[in-house]
Amino acid sequence: MPNVTLADALAAVRNPLSFIAGRWTPEPRTVQRSALSALVMSVVIVVTGGAVRLTGSGLGCPTWPKCTATSLAPTGAMNFHSAIEFGNRMLTYVLCAAIGWAIVAARSEKPYRRSLTRLGWAQFWLVMSNAVLGGIVVLVGLNPYTVAAHFLLASALIAVATVMWQRTREGDGAPRPLVGKPVQQMVWFLVAASVLLIAVGTVVTGSGPHAGDSSEVERMPLDWETISKLHAVLAWIVVTLTFALWFVLKAVDAPKSPLHRTRELFLVLLSQGVIGYVQYFTNLPEALVGLHMLGSGLVWIWVLRVLLAMRERPEAEVQLPGPAQSGSAVGVGV
Repeated sequence: MPNVTLADALAAVRNPLSFIAGRWTPEPRTVQRSALSALVMSVVIVVTGGAVRLTGSGLGCPTWPKCTATSLAPTGAMNFHSAIEFGNRMLTYVLCAAIGWAIVAARSEKPYRRSLTRLGWAQFWLVMSNAVLGGIVVLVGLNPYTVAAHFLLASALIAVATVMWQRTREGDGAPRPLVGKPVQQMVWFLVAASVLLIAVGTVVTGSGPHAGDSSEVERMPLDWETISKLHAVLAWIVVTLTFALWFVLKAVDAPKSPLHRTRELFLVLLSQGVIGYVQYFTNLPEALVGLHMLGSGLVWIWVLRVLLAMRERPEAEVQLPGPAQSGSAVGVGV
């Protein structure tokens, strides 16, 4: 057993992250895996949230933060809808544990990279905000606008988790573009179109048949088929932009990383499109809708990976002092 003094114990209480960082240096692979685990769990929580809606379990726990007015967890008299809703709530703790591991690993890495810990804490606060919003969703009876906001906030969490995972695998040097400005602008158009696609997807959900509960639940007063067709048009715009981007990258002989990420995005989009059309023409079976939600998360991750692949971040350069001269100084590149 290591000797732990009273001073050590007090230091651990005052600043546990600093205490751990002073005694543990994780391998770079460990930091990368911790960030990846947070990203995977951010997708899992979206998919299980979709399962809650698709099984009509949205009000399985009719109140929040407790499951019922008198019990934190489902009681024996409640049905499986309560178990599904409560299980999704419990997965939030697993997500928090994954993010906590990512924060601790990033804080303990040597040299210390403040940008990584900030990304980890951003995920934590997004989870806390979305947990509160999830409670509001239940308290207002699955109002479709709050459900849409709940999903969009989860998409923001996926975005931050993706950026952190990428940043664990590169340095802290200033970003250097790998492609020209016109190509960069094209990628930003792709990102904007993808954001619009996801946003309209929440409107499709809010006006569609899967309300999240078997009782009468308010829906968005829009024609579901018209919104679905608009969603499909936006999907084709994203696919076209992706194919055009791949063609341009080939034409300008871009590095392999942007080409590979763009090709992967194109394949993910094709798979998602097939699922989308099949579910539309088969009256939205729950299994396919759930698979489509998983695809939505993967599409968003790969759009961001394409964006991040358009630049590189080398290790930060440290300028050492040269021969002794008047006015010489030490500078650190940022």
